[in-house]
Amino acid sequence: MKKLSLFVLSFIVMCSSFYAQEVEQKKERQQSHYNISKFKQLNEELPTPDKQHTASGAPGHEYTQQQVDYKMNIVLDDETQKIYGEETITYHNNSKDNLDYLWVQLDQNVRAPNSKTPDINGGGPDALYSPSKFTKSFMGKPFQGGFNIDQVKDINGVTIDYMINSTMMRINLPQPLTSGQKFVFKIKWWYNINNYMTDRGRSGFEIFDDGNTAYVIAQFYPRLAVYNNVEGWQNTQFWGSSEFALEFGNFEVNITTPKDFILIGTGVTQNLKEVLSKDQYKRYEDSKTAFNNPIYIVTPEEALATNKGTTKETKTWKLIAENVRDFAFATSRKYMWDAMAVNLNGKTVMAYSLFPKEGNPLWEEHSTRAVANTLEVYSKYTIDYPYPHATSVNAEMGMEYPMICFNYGRPGSEGNYSERLKKGMIGVITHEVGHNFFPMIINSDERQWTWMDEGINSFVEILAEYKYDPELFPMSKYPKNIVGYMSGDQDRIAPIMTQGDNVFNFGANAYAKPAAGLFMLRQTIMGPELFDYAFKTYAQRWAFKHPTPADFFRTMEDASAMDLDWFWRGWFYTTGNNDIGIKEVKKYHVTDKPTEQAENMAKRYGITVDQLPPSLYLVSEDSKEFTEDLKAIKAEDYTLLKEYIAQNFSEQEKSELKAPKYFYELVFEKPGDLVMPIIVEFEYEDGTKERKQYPAEIWRKNDAQVTKVFPSSKAISKITVDPDEETADVDLSNNSWPKKTDSKFDSFKKNQIKG
Repeated sequence: MKKLSLFVLSFIVMCSSFYAQEVEQKKERQQSHYNISKFKQLNEELPTPDKQHTASGAPGHEYTQQQVDYKMNIVLDDETQKIYGEETITYHNNSKDNLDYLWVQLDQNVRAPNSKTPDINGGGPDALYSPSKFTKSFMGKPFQGGFNIDQVKDINGVTIDYMINSTMMRINLPQPLTSGQKFVFKIKWWYNINNYMTDRGRSGFEIFDDGNTAYVIAQFYPRLAVYNNVEGWQNTQFWGSSEFALEFGNFEVNITTPKDFILIGTGVTQNLKEVLSKDQYKRYEDSKTAFNNPIYIVTPEEALATNKGTTKETKTWKLIAENVRDFAFATSRKYMWDAMAVNLNGKTVMAYSLFPKEGNPLWEEHSTRAVANTLEVYSKYTIDYPYPHATSVNAEMGMEYPMICFNYGRPGSEGNYSERLKKGMIGVITHEVGHNFFPMIINSDERQWTWMDEGINSFVEILAEYKYDPELFPMSKYPKNIVGYMSGDQDRIAPIMTQGDNVFNFGANAYAKPAAGLFMLRQTIMGPELFDYAFKTYAQRWAFKHPTPADFFRTMEDASAMDLDWFWRGWFYTTGNNDIGIKEVKKYHVTDKPTEQAENMAKRYGITVDQLPPSLYLVSEDSKEFTEDLKAIKAEDYTLLKEYIAQNFSEQEKSELKAPKYFYELVFEKPGDLVMPIIVEFEYEDGTKERKQYPAEIWRKNDAQVTKVFPSSKAISKITVDPDEETADVDLSNNSWPKKTDSKFDSFKKNQIKG
């Protein structure tokens, strides 16, 4: 009989709960837009899985990608600032398709006199012009940049037909290249190197006050575009912003420079004994066991000595790089070179820095150490760094290539520097070295999906910087650093899933917002354990391959057992923002007298309240049913609840029960467009605190507001939503109960502090 009574009671309680929820939702729907599309699956947005890119996010058993190998002879002419090159390209068609032509990227053509890049952006006159800017804008002669293609021939010396369309060159094959075949051809070219200090750009030269030149050289050779089954040829024009998509291959590169230059590039120099002095080579060998502190290979004294003269003699540096997607190098007579060994699970990798005297003392203190730290942290969260070295080169910009990157940061003339400069330099080194992983190894299409390299890399950068110096790089600013952007003018915001050339506020869209989103996923939504495993799975699956956004989204879900489509849709496909607040809080008391709500429920099911089994009811202090008798009962006196428990539960059941003294109805509202978890901090009258996190799915039935009943053994004095600002909430004014009300004097004090 007892079991039957409990069954009836359970059924009535279930019906009561269901009915109350239904009534509440009906009322809320009348006041708000009811829409469950934010939890709609992404099936329509993501490409259909196939045997190359599977539904799990992993490469399929028919996955293929092309390979391109290069042999190059390069001459850098320091007197005329020109580069001359000859390359032999071997293109391996590993796809199942027959190819009628090949597409080659000519990125230097973005600086050609007939380039359309300066014409794609509108805008009126600037407020003012410096003399140099006015001359360059309206009076100067265009820089004679761009590739000069001398010849394109096959391996037998026969001229090959080609066509150049701005930054792309189509090689018209004499006959289709069938699956499994390779095609070998040669290109001879030259171009004028740009002064990146005046003409900007991702590479070029810089002239120092002492007359010497430093070169950071990239995009210096015609290089093959990617061909795959996702987009075919990835031959979108290079307009100067969105970067590159490239195939992996092997490089043999000979670079001729002035004899007194130091050079380092992608790959390993094969003839260091020939191009370094005996002492320098010995220090190079010694550096392989320098695990604690960097040591100089080329000392400041040696670099200073070569600064004082020039020479017409030359030497050739011979480099080999295996399984890389690109090649870059840096060279100058001004460079000193320090090195540090890094142990990655038993494998030694070298961390290098090249910098002129203008970089010290800042660079010798931090650059190589920052490189080593970056390799360690990124290897932990992705894959062990597979290449023999990672090199940071001092330049007045930031840019990345396999094994080498260019980074800014120079102290004043007296060697003094601010904490801001130090932080900026360490940050850019960490970021650019981190690009070795994204996209140099996990090789996404930068031209199409900028966020897949910049945004993902910026996220891991946060973890690496924090390990390097937690005080200099606190995590507390994330993700609230993106709030200003997300709460801005919607006409000036584009979804993350927008081709990079077509977004407003490139930095926030491609770097900060994706990084903030991944930070939230790790810290708040998934938790570090689930996130880290899934993220590492993505890196391992797609190392040395070409992932797409769908591969990332699907892998993160596949390896974590979490449906995150709502997050990808909101954060990546829309420009919506998050705003969750507390609309109302009500305090309830327990009574054994049926409430009006119970009477209505009984009528709905065709019974009277007398026919309900013995039950307890919650009555709000704000309701007319909260009588004088109930007001006289103190919360501590919960005899009624104890008696109910004693009469209806066994001893074992009673031992497992907690009898709350207080009941609170919490009504959360969501003026923002995004759905997010609700993080709630309860502060009790005794000063203690407790947190409760409701998953984002709490919004699946109502996109405007939700209600929860929170039982407590202690009286609540304060409730705060998102107390640590970890969900990028754009309006904190509705996040507290009781609601914060600043006086005019408080506002005045705040403004004075800001000022």
